[in-house]
Amino acid sequence: MKLQDFSYNLPDELIAQRPREKRDQSRLLFVDRGKNATADFSFFQLPDLLESGDVLVINDSKVIPARLFGKRTTGGILEILLLTRKKEGEFSQTWEALIRPAKRLHEREIIHLGNHCEAKVSARLSDKKWLLEFSAPEGFDAYLQQHGRAPLPPYIKRKKDEQPDITDLERYQTVYAQNPGSIAAPTAGLHFTDDVLLRLKAKGIQIAPVTLHVGYGTFLPIETQDVENHVMEPEYFEISDESARLINNARRIIAVGTTSTRTLESAVNPEGIVDVQSGFTNLFIYPGYKFKRINGLLTNFHLPESSLFLLVCAFAGTDRIKKAYTHAVDNRYMFYSYGDCMLIL
Repeated sequence: MKLQDFSYNLPDELIAQRPREKRDQSRLLFVDRGKNATADFSFFQLPDLLESGDVLVINDSKVIPARLFGKRTTGGILEILLLTRKKEGEFSQTWEALIRPAKRLHEREIIHLGNHCEAKVSARLSDKKWLLEFSAPEGFDAYLQQHGRAPLPPYIKRKKDEQPDITDLERYQTVYAQNPGSIAAPTAGLHFTDDVLLRLKAKGIQIAPVTLHVGYGTFLPIETQDVENHVMEPEYFEISDESARLINNARRIIAVGTTSTRTLESAVNPEGIVDVQSGFTNLFIYPGYKFKRINGLLTNFHLPESSLFLLVCAFAGTDRIKKAYTHAVDNRYMFYSYGDCMLIL
């Protein structure tokens, strides 16, 4: 299976740079697999498209303000993306991180982040990953909350010399986020409001939270021309007893986003039961995969040739998804993280 088979054309002006004024005013493209039809809605109409007894599985992971800018002693500006916390002291923390540009960066070098915060380069872990030891007088957690920025993907443009954008810190986060740990938002959940959640519950549609901490591997480009050779980076997930009970007794399971999908498909046993568990998954879903527990999918529009786009093609069929994306482009839907969404049933 060749990677180029999962490409499509998207005008740059359809890449959303800002969220819509109100979360639930996003557009929603309904893809009905049974009728082989599409229809245009707004997200606030989601309860009208679902039925009593359905269970929506949401990812309640919370995005940390993982994007920082620092200065080398030579004066060069570095962008740092925190990945995984490895060690914590009273005033210091050690993190795996991505750094760019990292040319000629060396171990033991000090990076100055301002406000008396510094990062020492402890080790180079790979071509892309570094180990950094951060220290701040008030503690690094407090520094991060005050000075960290939303870890927006690179296609959303912000200036390096801007202060952290309060709108991004609020809107690049779901209203139900609970468990800190993601460095990218589970974007299908960004459209929900408290009002939509209340109307879903009033209709008899239950909400089952799971947790998958989104890492940078979810958005790494596939670099192998043969899709089957791509390897996903492991990501941590958890499923509680109550959520497993709701899922296993559901009439239909609608996964909110690719992260919820991968969590459920990683946790289902051979009998089709989702087990209570926690651990790491590197499940890569691409066309040919046989879904075990998902009946519907709510998802944003994804980058061409990405693992996320392949997952959606696996669920609904590549030809159907390409037609849906063509409809979205022709009708000026907005794409990617801050863009619109589609519901596939």
